[in-house]
Amino acid sequence: AGGNYASPATGGGNAAAVDEVAPALVAYDEHISKALKPFVEACKKIDGLKDTGSNIQKVWEGIRSIVEIGTKCKKPSDVQSSLMPHLKPVQDAMGDIRKARLDRKFDWHIKAIMEMLASASWVIMSSPPAPSSFIKDTVGSSDFWSNKIRKEYKGKDEVMIAFCDTLKALILDLSSYVKEYHLSGLMWNPNGIPIEDFKEQAPATTASTTTEGNVQTKGAPAGIAGGASGADIMKELAKKQTGDGSSAATGLKKVSRDQQTWRKEYKASKPTPVATPVPSAVKPSQVKANQKTTTATPVCKFQSLGSKWIVEHQTKTSNPNGLCTIEIKNPKEQVYIYKCEEATIQIKGKLKSVVLDSCKKANLVFETAISSCEVVNCKRVQIQATGICPSFSIDKTDGCLTYISEEAISVTSFVTSKSTEMNVSWPDAKSGEQKEAPIPEQFIHRLKDNAVTSEVSDLYH
Repeated sequence: AGGNYASPATGGGNAAAVDEVAPALVAYDEHISKALKPFVEACKKIDGLKDTGSNIQKVWEGIRSIVEIGTKCKKPSDVQSSLMPHLKPVQDAMGDIRKARLDRKFDWHIKAIMEMLASASWVIMSSPPAPSSFIKDTVGSSDFWSNKIRKEYKGKDEVMIAFCDTLKALILDLSSYVKEYHLSGLMWNPNGIPIEDFKEQAPATTASTTTEGNVQTKGAPAGIAGGASGADIMKELAKKQTGDGSSAATGLKKVSRDQQTWRKEYKASKPTPVATPVPSAVKPSQVKANQKTTTATPVCKFQSLGSKWIVEHQTKTSNPNGLCTIEIKNPKEQVYIYKCEEATIQIKGKLKSVVLDSCKKANLVFETAISSCEVVNCKRVQIQATGICPSFSIDKTDGCLTYISEEAISVTSFVTSKSTEMNVSWPDAKSGEQKEAPIPEQFIHRLKDNAVTSEVSDLYH
């Protein structure tokens, strides 16, 4: 996984590999100037986003330090563990974005940004899939929320539209950069220094300055930034010697002519027997059992700020009869359900909206939702609205059965994206029986009258 930078064509050895500013780093700075800067400026023009733009800039600057490590260091045996200490600024900036207390009208903005920030993990990825493809896939998930913003502010606020456009442009430009310079993963320097030494010799940088005819990296030692001369290299070699005049080569075993493989006198020795690996005493089933024991604490609480119910990590055993009940007292209240598995959540009373996020085999029953019901990143879930819910939004979900009431048939709509196995069930007014039909996943697109037209596939007729 990951690639290597080519060695210099002439002279310099390891010193040249460390001293040169790699094209990947220069190109990344161009990416920041070309794509990141417009998006950060768009964020700063929206007063309600507060420091979000500055924190996104910190994320990209933190990734720049990782790219610089790759240009100067050899690939470590465990890439993820070695890079984790250097990724802390990135994680801190993401945490600040996630914890920011913003007005509810900017929920779509933050959700679009969080979907985009998933692309930052490309630095610890390896093929397959290609990191550039992974980054490009986040366009769809972030556009899901950006399109809501476009629909809300089209023709009303160009600043909001610029936010959406620059966000998408940032993802696409990052994908193009990674495809060109880090096709199979973060590139490493085979002639570089160990990553453990990088912490002492060249701390991670946060910015770079480019002047005509010279590129200098802030935070790096002066000798590295300006390029080392032959005299500087000799001084460094002199420092490697001990007080008695010995050097790094002192004490090495002398090799005779018959031990030098490139000479005709070379005599091959008997091959060293290879030790047979001993199978692990731990069975895979035991490992899986141990993994299942680490479960998060179930949560069901109301937050006054934002009038929101938080329901997390509920299971069929965390409540009596596996039923988690929520009593709504104010129609302005919202419910956010996260990572519940094989649990049934019942909401009593009229509420504003409900979100089902990253749940598996969960059941949701509610009465009336004024705004919408959103289903994101779920698997095999069932939802029943006993009253009216005007809009159901299903995104990145595999398996979703929705039951709607007779009074809601004429006013209910579904918006779906990147989802499969979706069905809707409703009562037939004439026969009194319950009917069920699939929500189309396959469409036929045609070019007609200089425009793209779409219609549902014949499979659903």
